This record gives sequence, C-alpha cells and structure tokens, in this order.
Amino acid sequence: MKLLQNSGVPIYQQIADAFREEILSGKRKAGEYLPSIRGLAKELRISVITTIKAYEELEQEGLVTAVQGKGYYVNEQDTEMLREQHMRKVEEHLSNAISAARVAGIGDGELMEILKVLMEQRD
Repeated sequence: MKLLQNSGVPIYQQIADAFREEILSGKRKAGEYLPSIRGLAKELRISVITTIKAYEELEQEGLVTAVQGKGYYVNEQDTEMLREQHMRKVEEHLSNAISAARVAGIGDGELMEILKVLMEQRD
C-alpha cells in the first residue's frame, strides 16, 4: 500500500480507500481478515490510531466487521449494492469531469467526444 504524505487526503482516508477498492473489486474475499491494526501501523510507519480510524470507516460502511481479539474481516458483499457503489463512484468522477470542463470552457459536444475517445482507447 502506497501512502502519499502531501496529497491533501488524510492518511486514514488513503488506507480506507485502498482497502475499499480491494474489497469492491474482489481482490479481498468475504471472510478474509485485514492486516492487524498494529501490524499495518508498523508496516506503514503510522499511528495505530490512524489505522483504527481507517478500519472503523470501513466498518461503518458495512464492508468489514470487527471480531474481538481477531481483528477485522471482509463481509460478504451484495452484488447489487456493489453495483450501486460503483455507479455512485462513476457519477462522482463524471460530475468532477463536467465541472472541470466548465472551468476550462469545454462544451458538451467536445466533452462527449473526449469521453468517446477515452472509452475507445480502453476497448
């Protein structure tokens, strides 16, 4: 896991985002335990409190569950819920792109063309 100290995104958020992505993409399977809080803190050279905050955020989202004395494990994911979460993420990124296009003076047609070109590059 790579953390960026000067990104403007809090460290706990970067950790939560990294695990969230792994869970939602299926890289972390249901029932799999996340690294121990102390172990991850030591590995990343960060505070235990920072790690706890990241794990608690994932727990509040229902992605993981804490087990006393064992740590946090990945919950079974509802495929419809996963799709909805991915949809929200896409909408957020597209909304940010639209805002950036407005600031840059890019019109709707040109923005659609950019999206079309980018999609074709991915195929």
